[in-house]
Amino acid sequence: MERNKPKTITILHTNDIHSHFDKVSPIAAYVAGQREEANGNPLLLVDVGDHMDRSAVETEGTMGGVNVDLLNLTGYDAITIGNNEGLTLTPEDLAKVYADLQAQVVCCNMLEEATGEPPSWMKTHAIIEKGGAKIGITGATAPFSAFYDLLGLKALDPETAIRREVELLRPQSDIVILLSHLGLATDQRLAERIPGIDAILGGHTHHLLEKPLLIGHTAVCAAGKFGDYVGKIRMDLQPDGGYRMTEGGCVPVDTDMVDETVSKALSLHRKHAEETLSETVATTDRPLPLDHTSESAFGNLLAQAVRRFTGTGISIVNTGQLLGPLPEGEISAGLLHTLCPSPVNACVVMLKGKDIRNALEESLLPDFWGREIRGFGFRGEILGNVAVDGLEVLYDKGRIPYDRIVEITYMGERLQDEQEYEVGTLDMFTFGIGYESLAMGRNQRFLLPEFLRDLLRLELQRPGSLAESERNRWAEAK
Repeated sequence: MERNKPKTITILHTNDIHSHFDKVSPIAAYVAGQREEANGNPLLLVDVGDHMDRSAVETEGTMGGVNVDLLNLTGYDAITIGNNEGLTLTPEDLAKVYADLQAQVVCCNMLEEATGEPPSWMKTHAIIEKGGAKIGITGATAPFSAFYDLLGLKALDPETAIRREVELLRPQSDIVILLSHLGLATDQRLAERIPGIDAILGGHTHHLLEKPLLIGHTAVCAAGKFGDYVGKIRMDLQPDGGYRMTEGGCVPVDTDMVDETVSKALSLHRKHAEETLSETVATTDRPLPLDHTSESAFGNLLAQAVRRFTGTGISIVNTGQLLGPLPEGEISAGLLHTLCPSPVNACVVMLKGKDIRNALEESLLPDFWGREIRGFGFRGEILGNVAVDGLEVLYDKGRIPYDRIVEITYMGERLQDEQEYEVGTLDMFTFGIGYESLAMGRNQRFLLPEFLRDLLRLELQRPGSLAESERNRWAEAK
């Protein structure tokens, strides 16, 4: 046994906190307690991505600055990025915010298109020494290539990139760890296919592994979502000089515990964020009501915003993106964020008339507009009905489901089932979420980085947009 190596190393990991700031102070308090209990033995603290979520006022108003500050105050050693960091902030925004991060950002499957190298704030791996032991860490994030391409980034195949990094790290490291924002199924496959990884600390699919899965010599771990748990594994030195996991699991976070420094920093960031978002971006001369069950003016305004931004003749959105009516008077950036918090982008697709019709038929059914939706950028509660712009819809509620639409008109002509139309819609639909027929579109073109609230802001500033939103697109047959 090598005397210069610690006998025990504790590794704590978090993932998919999504700016649930009610948990970060308790997590910091727990970590501080674990450092005391370690009694001089080394402790490594890592995060596996999606720490940021711009649906939170604090993150939106500081563009992730609050998250970086809290990571620093808690004492993280290394992090990887999730899709909420990589896709909801531009590379320029990330470069600015991560300039203040004290932890290493590791991710091996993301390169800049212009240079063929990782962004300046990211490394493909890091070797962190703890008490004489060398811990090799690499990370990988979900490769949403169609989106990253628009931001000037190239997402590489994770398995190929990880294999290369592990082959580099293994000879130099006592312990090799992968921070995987790839999902449980991928983590299991990587453990089976890539030798030399001691622990895969996972996230992205919000899975909770109360006990690690041992696949070969690799421990697969994950701590759920929203900071409800902190993952903990213990690695003990073996007679052959290597380390092996001897204990592992997830510890529920006690929200009665607080770290005063973290709590105070969070309070200051929230105040700063609210001040930043208090800017008036538009003034309305009337309120716009919202209804998730039938046509309403605010839903129509969102559809208008998407159609004009995408430059299409037709737009289709779900009203569940909006969480309340738009009041009369001064509209602040913060209010738009409150009413439309989802980091969802517009996109353009080519859709057949029959797929448009199917989505509109479903919109008339409570099983659809009342459906609870989770993930894929959506931060609302229910799907909501469909709002359209560029179409006129005649329907009859007395007819049987899926046969209630009498006629759909586009530019004065009846919509044809087999004809393709250029449609502005939302990226989440392309994943088959909500109104699934909208995922049938071809030639998908995503528009980043603007979110729906940015499009609403532009539409509110357009003269006549409010009056236009009050014009009905849906008419009930008599």
